[in-house]
Amino acid sequence: MVVGTGSDAGKSAVVAGLCRALARRGVRVAPFKAQNMALQSAVSVDGAEVGRAQAVQAEAAGVAVEAAMNPILLKPTGERTSQVVVLGRPWAVLDAAAYRAARAELAPLVLDALADLRARFDVVVCEGAGSATEINLLDGDFVNLGLAARAGLPAVVVGDIERGGVFAGLHGAVTLVPPALGRQVAGFVVNRFRGDPGLLAPGLAELTARTGVPVLGVLPWLEGLALDAEDSLSVELGPLPEAAGGSGALDVGVVRFPRAANLTDLDPLRLEGSVRLRWVRRGGELGRPDLVVLPGTKATVADLAWLREVGLVEALAAARRAGTVVLGICGGYQMLGQEIHDEVESGSGRVPGLGWLPVRTVFEPTKLTRQRRGRLAGPGAEALGGPLAVEGYQIHHGRVRPLDEPSGQRAEAWIALASLDEGTGAEVQPEGAADLEGGVLGTTLHGLLEADALRQGLLGFVARRRG
Repeated sequence: MVVGTGSDAGKSAVVAGLCRALARRGVRVAPFKAQNMALQSAVSVDGAEVGRAQAVQAEAAGVAVEAAMNPILLKPTGERTSQVVVLGRPWAVLDAAAYRAARAELAPLVLDALADLRARFDVVVCEGAGSATEINLLDGDFVNLGLAARAGLPAVVVGDIERGGVFAGLHGAVTLVPPALGRQVAGFVVNRFRGDPGLLAPGLAELTARTGVPVLGVLPWLEGLALDAEDSLSVELGPLPEAAGGSGALDVGVVRFPRAANLTDLDPLRLEGSVRLRWVRRGGELGRPDLVVLPGTKATVADLAWLREVGLVEALAAARRAGTVVLGICGGYQMLGQEIHDEVESGSGRVPGLGWLPVRTVFEPTKLTRQRRGRLAGPGAEALGGPLAVEGYQIHHGRVRPLDEPSGQRAEAWIALASLDEGTGAEVQPEGAADLEGGVLGTTLHGLLEADALRQGLLGFVARRRG
């Protein structure tokens, strides 16, 4: 088990690295995280929703991600509540107190999922959540050292020296918890060290002398480690690093919704040398970018209200008139339509959308989670570079549908899709809506931009439109 001195200590990357190293040695290995709090998620082939970090770790292990690898996923819906996803399916929306009361019911499920993986794999590398020393949460813990004790797992504690206080954090992971939990700690790892590890030797020796726990290694700072990360409602991601594209790069503004979800959709753009990606939080920050992305969100109606409050609707409309292309993904796509009818997520009923695409969204109680594949279709295929392959995944309560009555707007589906698990004879369904003349595209597909040819086709369309 890999636990940490705090959030973002590098647990996910260490687990991914261990999975990869073991897989290269011919060991059948799987990742596991009992409870994940993240708005970055992925979908398995059978439609189970799991944390994005576990999907990356499974890829590193060379196996398909499955619900057992992340039996509980908490997706924040507000400052105090989260949707609880259990074994890949929505289970309840709870506040912190209600979730704490539910932990006793969920613990056996977590242990069963871990036991199932241990029966099928040679090694399971487990990841803790947050800090292993959250002494206010130790009662009934099945996520950090509590899980290690219940399942008989040796634990490695990872500390991030980049943030400072690494010796205190590692020492506290053993001494602040009850002795039965402290005894599960089999080793320390210092992460993200810059410089000569020899300079740490006196401190590491003193740490081992005080705790009786060996330091297993010092991991170096790795520049540009582009592994998908987790996030929570409280994490501020800060500005995205600018690409080295220089003045000729496409300027891409990303609207930073308060409850933005699946921001890993943006990683393919962030890693493009011809793109400069930047966050936009206020109307005055938008300017006239070449492309604006409205990403997914866990609270579509609330974030649409925020979009209006901060002056971004007017700024986006002005940018559109100047030739800016707008791409909406999932919740961002829902906002682009004429109307959102939501009695499920927000309970707001009918809410007017931006009105830029002739679609409406109706929220349904059942969350749709599935992988999809297809190809570009119609005018979208011609504008974006031909009948290119499309692949992605869907996670939403809101179903986007064409308007019942013609609105006079010119837009049509630009993707033809089938579910990955429906076979080659499956009926192909239209997906998304595009007003190419008006420069507005929307899709429910996450991961769409990971396909190189499609992403380059979209950027080429934007570049030609902007001259």
